[in-house]
Amino acid sequence: MINLVLHLIHGFGDSDLSSLGMGLWMFLSVGAVSLFVVFIPLVSWIDGRRKEREAFYKADTMRRLAESTGEGAKAAIQLMREEDRIKRTKTLEGMKIGGLINIGVGVGLMIFLRVLIGGGSGSPYLCGLIPGFVGVAMLTYAMFLAAPVE
Repeated sequence: MINLVLHLIHGFGDSDLSSLGMGLWMFLSVGAVSLFVVFIPLVSWIDGRRKEREAFYKADTMRRLAESTGEGAKAAIQLMREEDRIKRTKTLEGMKIGGLINIGVGVGLMIFLRVLIGGGSGSPYLCGLIPGFVGVAMLTYAMFLAAPVE
């Protein structure tokens, strides 16, 4: 068993090139396993715990404000409304940015395919209109159709 492990560590051949290749292969395989089996689940777990802790403290603060005098209850309701307003504003701003990015991707794709393929073989460059129209739809919703933020 020990001979097999040493054989894997030192490589299958006697040349330096095969030893280097085997070492690189082992490094990349250990790195991939550690990334997908350890690091990503650990980061997800830590992030979940952070969100849970933030929600707990927020709920506790709201409960204490609501249990206090009449002014505290008004402050809790006002704080909840302000947080909801900020959340809706961020969502609409994200839709605007996403729409602009999609329009830019569509225009860039149209230019790229037009130059790459040319005008001789039909018009495949028009597939750049797909992300462009998605961007226009996002901007139209964010600017005109979404409920205004008070």
